[in-house]
Amino acid sequence: MSTLAHAPNVFQNLNESLATSGTNKTVFGEPVTSGDIKVIPVARVAYGFGGGSGILSRGSAEPRGREGMGGGGGVMAIPVGVVEITPNGTHWIPFGQKKRVALAFAAGALLGLVAQKLR
Repeated sequence: MSTLAHAPNVFQNLNESLATSGTNKTVFGEPVTSGDIKVIPVARVAYGFGGGSGILSRGSAEPRGREGMGGGGGVMAIPVGVVEITPNGTHWIPFGQKKRVALAFAAGALLGLVAQKLR
C-alpha cells in the first residue's frame, strides 16, 4: 500500500486527538476554594500542526518512484489569569500585565533611540 494512502488515517487520528483535548478543562483549570472565595485558573491554549507528502519519480529505478509523508504538531498552554468569585462579586485578575507594560515601554524607547540615530 502506498505511503500516501495512509494520509486519511493520520488526519482522522489528529482530528480525534484534538476533539478530546480541546475541552473547557484545557482552558479553565479545576476551581480552588478557600472559605468563601473560589478561584478558577484560565489559560490560553494554542495548537499547531502541519504535514506534507510527495513523490519523487525522477531518477528512481522503481516504477512509481519514491514517496513519503511526514508531519508533526504541538500544543502550548500559557496561564493568563484567574477568575475570582467572592461574596462581593466576580473579578478577572490577569497575569503579567506589569511585564507587558514594561516590555511595551522598552520597545518604544528602543525604537525612539533607533529613530533618533537615523536622523
